Amino acid sequence: MKTIGLLGGMSWESTATYYRLLNELTRDRLGGLHSAKCVLYSVDFAEVERLQAAGEWEAAGRLLADAARAVEAAGAELLLICTNTMHKVADQVAGAVSVPLLHLADATAAAVLAAGVTRVGLLGTAFTMEQDFYRDRLASHGLDVLVPDPAGRALVHRVIYEELCLGVVREESRAEYRRVIAELVAAGAEGVILGCTEIELLVGPGDSAVPVFPTTRIHAEAAVTAAL
Repeated sequence: MKTIGLLGGMSWESTATYYRLLNELTRDRLGGLHSAKCVLYSVDFAEVERLQAAGEWEAAGRLLADAARAVEAAGAELLLICTNTMHKVADQVAGAVSVPLLHLADATAAAVLAAGVTRVGLLGTAFTMEQDFYRDRLASHGLDVLVPDPAGRALVHRVIYEELCLGVVREESRAEYRRVIAELVAAGAEGVILGCTEIELLVGPGDSAVPVFPTTRIHAEAAVTAAL
C-alpha cells in the first residue's frame, strides 16, 4: 500500500473523520489488522482562516505548499488536501511536490456521474459556493451545478465556521440545512454535494429527498483505491 499524505487541520474535526475513514476502508478491503499507511500534517486553522477572510490566497497556498513538501519528505506517495475550500490553491500545492495530488472535486464528480446524476446542488463555504475554482472543476466533468440563494449561502457558511468547525452540532441548524437542500431540489437538483468536509457532521442521506454526495468519504475512498 502506498503512503497517503494528508494536509489536514482545516478543521481538525473533519480531518479526524478522514483518518477514521482511511483506516476503516483499508481494513474492509484488506481484512485483519490492516490499517492505512499515512502521514498527516495538521495546520493551525486559525492562521488559514485569517488568510481566507483577508483574501490572501497566495499566502495560504504557500503555507499549504510548505506543508505538502514536509509530507512528501516524510514518505507520502500521494497527497490529499483534506478540505474543499483550500482546493482553491490546489495547483500551487501540486506544483510544490512530485507526488500526485488527488483532487477532491475530481473524485466527487466521478461519484456523482457514476450515480447517474448530472444536475447537482452544492453546499459548502461561501468561497466554495460562490467562487469558480470548485464549481468550474465540477462543470469540466459535465455537471450542471446549482448553489443556494444568497441567504442560503450565508446560512450554510455561518454554520460551518461558527458551529461545525468547533464541533457544535445543533438540531436547529440541521433543520435549516434540510430547508436549503429542499430548495435546491425544488430548483432541479438531482443530487446534493456536501462540499465542505464538516457538513457530514450535520446532515446525511436521511436529510435529503435526493442522493447526497459526502465529499470526505468520497475522497477517502478514492485515496484508498489509489493507494492500493
